[in-house]
Formats: sequence, structure tokens, C-alpha cells
Amino acid sequence: MNVGFISLGCSKNLVDTEMTIGMFKNNNYKIVNNPSEADIIVINTCGFIEPAKEEAINTILEMAEYKKKKCKYLIVMGCLVQRYKEELEKALPEVDLFIKYKEYETIWEQISSVINKDVFGNTSKTHLELDFNERVVSTGKNFAYLRIAEGCSNHCTYCAIPYIRGAFVSRKIEDVLEEARNLAKQGYKELIVIAQDTSKYGIDIYGESKLAELLQELSKIKGIKWIRFLYTYPESITDELIKVVKENDKICKYFDIPIQHISNPVLKRMNRKSDGKSIRNVIVKIRKEIPEVIIRTTVMVGFPGETKEDFEELYNFVKEAKFERLGAFSYSKEDGTPAEKLKDHIHPMTKKSRYNKIMKLQNEISEEIMKKQIGKKLEVLIEDVSFDGKYYIGRSKNEVPDIDGVIYVEKTNDELFDKFVKVEIVDSNNYDLIGKIK
Repeated sequence: MNVGFISLGCSKNLVDTEMTIGMFKNNNYKIVNNPSEADIIVINTCGFIEPAKEEAINTILEMAEYKKKKCKYLIVMGCLVQRYKEELEKALPEVDLFIKYKEYETIWEQISSVINKDVFGNTSKTHLELDFNERVVSTGKNFAYLRIAEGCSNHCTYCAIPYIRGAFVSRKIEDVLEEARNLAKQGYKELIVIAQDTSKYGIDIYGESKLAELLQELSKIKGIKWIRFLYTYPESITDELIKVVKENDKICKYFDIPIQHISNPVLKRMNRKSDGKSIRNVIVKIRKEIPEVIIRTTVMVGFPGETKEDFEELYNFVKEAKFERLGAFSYSKEDGTPAEKLKDHIHPMTKKSRYNKIMKLQNEISEEIMKKQIGKKLEVLIEDVSFDGKYYIGRSKNEVPDIDGVIYVEKTNDELFDKFVKVEIVDSNNYDLIGKIK
């Protein structure tokens, strides 16, 4: 039987999808990309914020249409199911099986109970939980995500992750390194270390953060050229971590620091562990130690009780900090979170206006920063080609795949896919660079 997969949401969710693909593949199922060819369609959902939930429902309904054709079984798993399984079962009878995140331990047994065992195939394991070593990486030949922990214990008042994924649980260093070595043997050149908060890695097991040590050990693996890590919270960025990033050539000079806000009253209502002063201080420290660093952040506008003055403080901070990368989103009321019960929720039009102002400002900042890249020479990994065939599309150490912009490189007659080349930047736009091979 043919199986097709759709993975929604974050990169951490994608790793679960990749492990599920591996599970099917190891039991002699054929993986297909076109849903019209699939006998089984598996959707891994996100339930983080309202737009993600809407996307998940729409995707389920769209895939359910294929049951009128070749598809026999529609399976839905992941975060949305963890939060709303009972409601989904009633609302979407087209789905044959809903699997909660916390039911992955018996995922294969559940699937086998739905699919006819004559075509299901035999397996020696009746309980087959998702296995990192059985992953089928779906992100191409060059990079793979390396998930080092699950869940979150920060309990920000707006966030449902702790209720969906549970408390923060680190993987053992030796297990992470084993997976990384396997990925290197498969030819992956870049590892992207992820968790809900990578800066907390190891605290629950070893009593202290082990992110810096882990990055050092990963850098010793032969075949790995670039290592980057995402989602470090400002209060947990240590001098040791900054030093390792500064001194280790394999580790990208890139910090992803989701600050969410800068106003102390808002940060307090969010239950964030940093205040405005400490956020400013850590950014200044990183830039002082690593002048060439790229700092990415996310900010939230329209949190309950956010005053005009709170927003102006955030706006002015973004203006002065000049983040190389910044994403913004409007507060979304999520079921069961403490913020849902807060007073003074902001009108949707006010939230939209504040979001637009922040993004307009960041657009101007990004354009200014990109222009300063003209004339620089960068090592670029070529991964694709433009629609018109005139340019290669690549990334340097400064761009996270699928999040940041790209570098368009004037096409030559050489076969350069999946290769690293030296590129001189000759032009820019708001978020992308244009270069030529030197």
C-alpha cells in the first residue's frame, strides 16, 4: 500500500512526521508525495494558535476528498488531536483514526487495529513508539533537524505547548550524538538543533545547561560542516554558550532569541522570566563578543492589557536594536491558557494595526541591513534554481532554511547543486541577496 504524509506546524513536529514515515517504510510501505496515489494519508497537525488549527482542519477536509477516490484510510495525529480528540472525532467522521501525541507509544498498534491486517503486514513489535533512528529525513540532502528535547516547562501564560507536549524533557547527550553521527553518515552537511527552548537543554537530567557542551561535541563529528541551534530564551544564554559560538568555526554565528516583548508589565503578565533590561543586556553582550552575529527574534503584539505606551516601547526597541531577522504575530486567545482569563483583551483591529506598524518598521530595517551585505564574499550552499532558470538559490551560514531569505546566485554552466561555492554579493532587496560566483 502507498502512504502519503502531510506535516503541519513547526520543525519539532516535522521530526515526529519523519519518524512515522520511517516506521511505515520499515514495514514495507511505499511512501508517495502525491495524495492521489495514496491508499493511506497521514496528517500530523499543529494546535499551537488559532490560524494553525484552522489550517489543520482545512487540510483534513481537503484530504478527506481523496477518500472518494483511491484513499482508503485517513489518519490524523499530533498536537491538535492531543487537545481536541473527542471534539474532532464527533466533527470529522471522515477520519479513520485520531492519535494523540501522548499515544505515540502505541501508534503502530493503533494503526494496525484500523487497517486490515491482511494488507497491514507483519511486525515483530506490537508496541512501536517513534524511533529517532528510524527517521526518514524529508528536508532534502543537505540539512536535518536534530531534536534534543521535548515539551516545555516555561509556562508562558499565552502558550499551550506545556498542555500539549508536557514538561521539558531532554534527551541524553549520548543518544543525540548517536543520531547526529548517523545523519552525518547519510551525508547531511548541516544540523539544526531544535527544542522548544534549546537553552534549557540538559538541566532536567544533569542539573545544568549542556547546550554549549553538546554543540562542541557535535562539531567533532566528521562530515558535518554547519551547526546551528534555534529558540534560546534570553535568561538562559550563558557566557559559555556565547564563547562556544564565537570560537567554533562550525557553529553558525546565529542566535534565535524569542523575546516576545520588551515592556516589563507585559513580560510579567506573559510570565516571561526576563525583564526588559536583561533582554537588552544579553543582546548587547552577544553583539560585543560576536560583531558579525545574526540575531533573530519574535515579538507579540496585542497581548491582553498591552497599552499604547507598552507598544511604543516595543516599537522603539525594535527600531534601536535593528534585529537582522524579526517575525511578529498578534496575540491569539488559546483554550485553557492563563492568558485566556486575563482582562483587557485588545480589539482585533488594534492588534492588526500594531502588527502592521512593527512589520513595516522591520521591513525598512531589513532593507538597510541587506544593503550593507553588498560587496561581501560568502560561502553559499546551492540548493535550488529559480523558476526562470537564471539563478541558483542558496544559503550561507546566515540563513535558516524555510525561515529566512535566500541568496540568488547568477547561474553558470557548472553543476553546483548541493555544493558550497564562494559568492560575492552584488545586490539586495528587503529580505534576499543577489550574488555571483567568484
